[in-house]
Amino acid sequence: MDRLPRGRHGLSPEFVARNQRERLIAGLTQALYEVGYQKTTVSLIGRMAAVSKSDFYKHFESKDDCFVAAYDAGIERIREQVLAACEGAAGGEWSRRVRVAIAALLDLFSHEPALASIALVEGLRAGRGVYDRYQAAVESFVGVLRNGAPQPRAGGGVPETTDEAVVGGIASLLGRRILAGEAERLSELFPEILEFTLAAYLGAEEARRLVSAG
Repeated sequence: MDRLPRGRHGLSPEFVARNQRERLIAGLTQALYEVGYQKTTVSLIGRMAAVSKSDFYKHFESKDDCFVAAYDAGIERIREQVLAACEGAAGGEWSRRVRVAIAALLDLFSHEPALASIALVEGLRAGRGVYDRYQAAVESFVGVLRNGAPQPRAGGGVPETTDEAVVGGIASLLGRRILAGEAERLSELFPEILEFTLAAYLGAEEARRLVSAG
């Protein structure tokens, strides 16, 4: 988020307020990635955002309040990226939509490791309220995966627990890699994660074939 020009600029108060809020959210997200939740202070957030401490409190009551806003904004951004990828592959096979969705997710995380960290690591550290948000965020992607999924079992479809296990498994794997300092290399996990996802619905052999076919 770009800083505002110094001095008189003719920008509306509403634009200035929105710009400051977005910069504070970006500042907190980056601070969390660099120093962690405990060491992230209001002063540090303000320095990273180039927003004064007094202006910080015009937008947020506390660091925790800013964190919740940043977390929600991050999850929404991830969701928009994944859904856009799925829409771009609309009309194709389910496995193709899964492929492009996973590729879009990993590409976003690899290029924006701070976003990956707040979504999959810091959300588990910031207390019960945010953990509930983390759970809801994970569950919100279940519908994306289930939409158009094959129904291989005679007499019934794939149970919802399968979708939940796959989405939760992906989140857990990525979170561990982020903690290991490998956030910028998450895109390298694409074949592994794609095969893991497809195998839950199509079987291991077909999943391997599709991954190898590209």
